[in-house]
Amino acid sequence: MSAACWIGLSVIKASGLVLALTTEENAERAQKLAEALLERHLVACISIHPVQSFYRWEGALQCSHEAQLLMKTSAQHLEALRLTVSELHSYNTPEWLCWPVTASQAYGAWAIAELSSNASPPAA
Repeated sequence: MSAACWIGLSVIKASGLVLALTTEENAERAQKLAEALLERHLVACISIHPVQSFYRWEGALQCSHEAQLLMKTSAQHLEALRLTVSELHSYNTPEWLCWPVTASQAYGAWAIAELSSNASPPAA
């Protein structure tokens, strides 16, 4: 059983799509991480958004401008994605959140196809 993403007491079903979220130090690092994950076919798509994060770190309140990555993947790729994000990430403790999603039939089929190693580019 994968510990990559738990919903309540059950693991996400192996056939479903999953959203995973992390933040990076800046847009440049986020883009490099996104490209590496796409090249490895661990994600079908990544959206990058600028965010301002407020949190407590080592006892002090922090405010950071970061880049948030919303990653679309499958449950089958989730653990490999988590490990790769941990390996390539600039933070020692990267944010890692994930949850199952329901997609339209067309988008879901496209996403699953993109995650295969022999995916072809989408039709124009």
